[in-house]
Amino acid sequence: MHTDLDATFAALADPTRRAILTRLAAGEATVTELAAPFAMSQPAISKHLRVLERAGLVSRGRVAQRRPCRLEAGPLRDVTAWLAAYRDHWAERYQHLDDLLDELRTAEQTEPGGGTP
Repeated sequence: MHTDLDATFAALADPTRRAILTRLAAGEATVTELAAPFAMSQPAISKHLRVLERAGLVSRGRVAQRRPCRLEAGPLRDVTAWLAAYRDHWAERYQHLDDLLDELRTAEQTEPGGGTP
């Protein structure tokens, strides 16, 4: 799974590729349609699409002469699941820190001369 995550993170590292994914989240698009908002050639967009395809984030279909690209969400779900474990870990650590701070405040207030002046 780490190899898949590596490919996904590498693909997501480029802002143009993230913008392409954002566009594809709204629906299928051709290379010409994807290239329109960028100041780059269709071959340059095609290179970005190949990186996204290798990472499994994009697939291309065929409808008559049209070759639409579509978003594949599976790798993004894998990244989200991987990040969730770290989010949960840090949330637990912060909760422990909050508990410790509460204990210290309580101890400070119950000591003779404790509390704020």
